[in-house]
Amino acid sequence: MKLFAWRWLAISSLLLAGAAGQPETRPQYGGTLRIMMQARLDSLNPAAATQADSFAERSIMRMVFDTLIILDDNGRPQPVLATSWQSAGKSQPWRFLLRNGVRFHDGTVLTAESAAASLRAANPNWEVTADGGSVVIQCDCPNLLSELALPRNSIIKNDSNERPTGTGPFRIVEWQTGAKLTLAANEDYWGGRPFLDLIEIEMGKSFRDQFTTLELGRADLVEVAPEQAHRLSLGDAHLVSSLPMELAALVFARDAQTDDEKSLRAALALSIDRGSMRSVLLQGAGQPAASLLPNWMSGYAFVFPAEPDLSLARRERSQVRTIPTWTLGYDANDSLERLLADRVALNAKDAGLSLQPTSASTADLRLTRIPLASADPWIALTEMSATVGLPVQNISSNSVEDLYSAERAELETQKIIPLFHLPMMYASSSALKNWTLRPDGSWNLADAWLENKPR
Repeated sequence: MKLFAWRWLAISSLLLAGAAGQPETRPQYGGTLRIMMQARLDSLNPAAATQADSFAERSIMRMVFDTLIILDDNGRPQPVLATSWQSAGKSQPWRFLLRNGVRFHDGTVLTAESAAASLRAANPNWEVTADGGSVVIQCDCPNLLSELALPRNSIIKNDSNERPTGTGPFRIVEWQTGAKLTLAANEDYWGGRPFLDLIEIEMGKSFRDQFTTLELGRADLVEVAPEQAHRLSLGDAHLVSSLPMELAALVFARDAQTDDEKSLRAALALSIDRGSMRSVLLQGAGQPAASLLPNWMSGYAFVFPAEPDLSLARRERSQVRTIPTWTLGYDANDSLERLLADRVALNAKDAGLSLQPTSASTADLRLTRIPLASADPWIALTEMSATVGLPVQNISSNSVEDLYSAERAELETQKIIPLFHLPMMYASSSALKNWTLRPDGSWNLADAWLENKPR
């Protein structure tokens, strides 16, 4: 049981004026939902190790595949392919009773054996077996239920690494790697046929191209850069924002080796004026952060001071006789990252440090944007640690005190300097109804429908 209340608010803003209070027409079957995204997926296998986690990947995987359970808006596990679960106690195996009558998209029946095989492939260190109609899992996983809700633990029938088969509300019709994906409604979905007939997803599109296409009526759902949201003239479109689910941070390529390096890293962290960056570069979006986890998730992020202290930064820098020039990497395709990198370099200069922004693939430190893997803070912290090469902390309990201690220990390595917690933002056409964001920032389109737009 968690010692704090999870909260999840899917915040809709900038809605069509006067829309509130107008009668909603009844859901309609049919139509093709057109989506655009910036990411380019190279695999449709949710457990593929070569593909970095992203909100786009999560959204797609949850349309095609199901997990045994999912977390609701309050962080509580809810049944999906498993209808019930139980464990005899700590260090004892968990037993998950499978839902009857579920079929993969190719028509084959989901069995405990096939579900167990899928989980074993995704988690080689787990002991997963089938027992009648149940899946039995033995592993050293204090937060197993939250682990099982991650998209990478989707149940798949892996006939092909390019196109594995799932049990989700939509099935794969066409897949052009990294370019386009077409999904069709799963007529036999155990949760009921979706309202939409087809979903067409175009990949590798810039934010500008996405919104222009939405304005021209050629897309129904697009991504919005948080820093651009206030500038948009949405017209009939709706803007939807999640709670902060992405960390923008500076990540060093290696651990600090000497006391001089530690002093310089401390000086850099103290020199950064996050408030100014948020006002000017992010146009008020996101939250300045000196913590790894956002406050809504942990409840204590405010105790890590995010304000700059230039005097203390200069004192830390004065302890070092020779000041190296660090290269600061950023993604050349991300205009926000470049602006943030330039501003970090200017702040560092005020403290007597020398940073050289670069779009090269190698650098001394890199401006990185890290999606938080889960609304479960322990899972989010553990996955983030693995992503940036921080030591994974042992979990002795699920208490907020232990969570705070684990996060503080990771920050004290000085390998990562948090900058901002950012929300995911999307714009949708007025025709798209009843779609929501899940707590992990992914779309929920199983019950979405299009109004008066047969296609």
